[in-house]
Amino acid sequence: MKQNVKNMTLAAMFLALGLVLPFLTGQIPQIGSMLLPMHIPVFLCGLICEWQYGAAVGFVLPLLRYALFGMPVIYPTGIAMSLELLTYGLVAGLLYALSRWQCIVALYRCLIAAMLAGRAVWGIAEIILLGVAGERFTWQAFMAGAFANAIPGILVQLILIPAVMAALNRTGLVRFRKRQPDGEVRS
Repeated sequence: MKQNVKNMTLAAMFLALGLVLPFLTGQIPQIGSMLLPMHIPVFLCGLICEWQYGAAVGFVLPLLRYALFGMPVIYPTGIAMSLELLTYGLVAGLLYALSRWQCIVALYRCLIAAMLAGRAVWGIAEIILLGVAGERFTWQAFMAGAFANAIPGILVQLILIPAVMAALNRTGLVRFRKRQPDGEVRS
């Protein structure tokens, strides 16, 4: 019960952070869209609070941000982004929880797998949503949106998220753990 309250409280904090962070980069839209500020709290939520919370925060964040601030545009961007962020929180959190060792190396593996899965889900969502509208989503648009234009944000995520997790480990707030062969978890 106490862990559920803690996870819900942290998830609410990550949701609030995801609502606010785009304001820091949003003054210059080209930079804001390249730094992917809503992705960071979703990844951290999945890693720290468990995959269920990361998935829920990821799905709700773009929709709530649209309802409150009118951005991102809901169709097709907001819907595709909701599915993408849901995937980030789910995959990062689930893979990290299942990792035998929860350490920086495992963290990178989980982040990279989640980034690839999330971008694939985003691409599929864009194909479907734009197809319904009678438009095409080309391979070039996918590569540009998922990778080329996102490189600065991907680099920020790969630097910042492990740094935050390492700092939380040092302070004792979130511990790296090793799962024993008998299933027992040790810090």
